[in-house]
Amino acid sequence: MTDPTRPPFPGSEPALDDRPPQASAAAGRDTDRRWERETLEKLAFANLHEQRAARRWKIFSRLVWLVVVVAGAWLLMHKATPSADKTTDHTAVIDIKGEIASGNEASAEFVVSAMRSAFEDQGAKAVVLLINSPGGSPVQAGIINDEILRLKAQHKKPIYAVVEETCASAAYYVAVATDEIFVDKASIVGSVGVLMDGFGFTGLMDKLGVERRLITAGENKGFLDPFSPQTEKQRQYAQGMLDQIHQQFIAVVKAGRGDRLKETPETFSGLFWTGQSAVEMGLADRLGNIDYVAREVVKAEDIVDYTRRDNVAERLVKKFGAAIGDGSVRAMRSLPLLR
Repeated sequence: MTDPTRPPFPGSEPALDDRPPQASAAAGRDTDRRWERETLEKLAFANLHEQRAARRWKIFSRLVWLVVVVAGAWLLMHKATPSADKTTDHTAVIDIKGEIASGNEASAEFVVSAMRSAFEDQGAKAVVLLINSPGGSPVQAGIINDEILRLKAQHKKPIYAVVEETCASAAYYVAVATDEIFVDKASIVGSVGVLMDGFGFTGLMDKLGVERRLITAGENKGFLDPFSPQTEKQRQYAQGMLDQIHQQFIAVVKAGRGDRLKETPETFSGLFWTGQSAVEMGLADRLGNIDYVAREVVKAEDIVDYTRRDNVAERLVKKFGAAIGDGSVRAMRSLPLLR
């Protein structure tokens, strides 16, 4: 007899499709879950790999930028020094541009430091001050003037001034210490005078009904305060101080120019002239630019810049200091300037 519960021959078990519907559905759900799990794992690993790659790239890019910034900072902070061989003949040039004042690139500190390097360099056959300045502090100009005279005597090396656009007031105070002054025919030269400027708001305050409450210890401690009236005694004192500085300026010009100066009643009046007129008046010597002086006067066409300039760190410190001491700077602006 044949057993109805056994398959007709070995290996003839029912196929999956021949299974009951409940078993087929369960098997399908298991397959779907396994596929979803594998897909999620693949997505998770892919996302993890992408995050690691992005993180590595971010670290790499930051390192590259760090190298660039460090290299750039080193280049900017590195002060310029003469690149020419000290044994090679050249003309040493120092820029005096902008206002001559403490803290500026045209300060006595920077100009004197550059001049010392230029005079001590054996390859520098002469020193040229390339000037484009409207003036500035008589103190800073006086320091530069004195140092020019000292270095000339010590090193027996010529020094010239070449004027570009402007050589007025304190800048001219510096130029007269050189051996010769070269100008362009349209340069502005002169302005041998002193000024002290400011404002007075007392009348306006009275009209607005504003009361100035200034408490001082010392009769003249509020001298030059723009919100307080100026007495005749204070005005005469300020005028006397300006006249004294003016006479110092005149003495320096006469000593520097000597017999070349053709003095007129207007020479020390504070007026300024074109380069062409300045040559005629003896305020300058010849027409010429920096290339002409290097080629025809110094006989050394190679020009090396000895100008000392602020590096990035120094500029940041100065800006920070300027922000902190803004009130002090405003107060100091009332000091006399050669303009």
